[in-house]
Amino acid sequence: MSFAITSAAGVARLAPISRRATSTGFLLLALSASPMITPTLASRTAGVHPQRMPLSSTQPTCPLNRDTSPATVGLRSFHSTSHNWRSTPQFTYHVAASYSAKQDRFNAEQNLYTRPVHDASRSNFEDARECKESIDKRRRARSGQDAFFFSQVGNTNTTTFGVADGVGGWVESGLDPADFSHGLCEYMACAARSWPYGFNKTSLHPKDLLQAAYDEVTVDSSIEGGGSTACLAVAEPNGHVEVANLGDSGFMHLGRNAVRHFTQPQTHAFNTPYQLSKTPQRMLVQMAVFGGPSTLSDLPKESSVTHHKVRHGDVLVFATDGVWDNLSPQDALGIVSDHMVDVGAWVERDGTLEVGQDLAELVQAGSTRKADSSSLQAKVAIAIAKEAKETGLNTRRDGPFAKEVQRYYPGENWHGGKPDDIAVVIAVVLEDGPQRAKL
Repeated sequence: MSFAITSAAGVARLAPISRRATSTGFLLLALSASPMITPTLASRTAGVHPQRMPLSSTQPTCPLNRDTSPATVGLRSFHSTSHNWRSTPQFTYHVAASYSAKQDRFNAEQNLYTRPVHDASRSNFEDARECKESIDKRRRARSGQDAFFFSQVGNTNTTTFGVADGVGGWVESGLDPADFSHGLCEYMACAARSWPYGFNKTSLHPKDLLQAAYDEVTVDSSIEGGGSTACLAVAEPNGHVEVANLGDSGFMHLGRNAVRHFTQPQTHAFNTPYQLSKTPQRMLVQMAVFGGPSTLSDLPKESSVTHHKVRHGDVLVFATDGVWDNLSPQDALGIVSDHMVDVGAWVERDGTLEVGQDLAELVQAGSTRKADSSSLQAKVAIAIAKEAKETGLNTRRDGPFAKEVQRYYPGENWHGGKPDDIAVVIAVVLEDGPQRAKL
């Protein structure tokens, strides 16, 4: 969760910011927001969770949390309208998501989403707004303020997926932070589904998708205000994956017991990530009358963009800070590797790891129905969410967030995990080829 700085009645207030997602047909899910921490809190007591720190000229910043994500020089064109390149390998992405609201017990069976069977022939929605309006808000995942989404892009074989983390501090302004993050993910899924309608480009990039969704959220009268981080990808069947990250949700690219990439969070200061936001009209009027600092708000164009080339058997991990504040990249790699090796998705031969021959079966690629809880991607998603949940509630095991607090604010005496909403999306990469012949 993060802070938006606002002013009312001449008094500057700190409105924290949190995150969430939903699921309908082609998926949309919402989850919960992170707690905040104040520098005056000397210890944590039962039932009281520290809050994120506001921006202030007197607060030290955390240089390690600034955006240092390497971005490939130059932009590659993603031609989502044509994928018949027989000379290059073709890939599919097998997606599952697991989540848990901060206040709820973790339920592996109920808090699980697995992608529907890909249907490139399905007709497009003609309008993203019409698509969004067809979504029943009551069917959103019970996931707090975090959110996630998955959708194919138009009638192509390109897919897009990601997470958003609603800014919980907006509760102090009488808003439900989940509306913003859920709405953002719903609009991203709807815009992708209706592509190329509404886009004036021949290719879809994640930053453009985020911009389109943000534009819709800002004019949607059903979303009064709020804020969110976001991390999303557009994954092409030729193995090119483009990722846009804004804030402190994040992405890992794993391949055969190796971390190929891990995003660094974008922050303005310690525990104050970049974030999209929408300020209610009533608050804008108060600011105009009484003055004071304005709401903290960044734009989609400020996202950190990276390009990746995936291989058969790679695993992509997208998660909100409810995961990354409690699990290090090494922790996540260990969880993924254990499951991949245990089921034979990664196999050790002559001292090296290779992709197992049964990967297509493990991700249930040949099924005529959507993958279930026994699929590899579901098991990995559940394992990461479960470990993050348990670590967040463990007062003896210091996670990455605790270590950062100890480094920059040693007087806080912070130990243990950080209870928060959790959302994790897993995509297992499968190359089409001989291994699919028997399915």
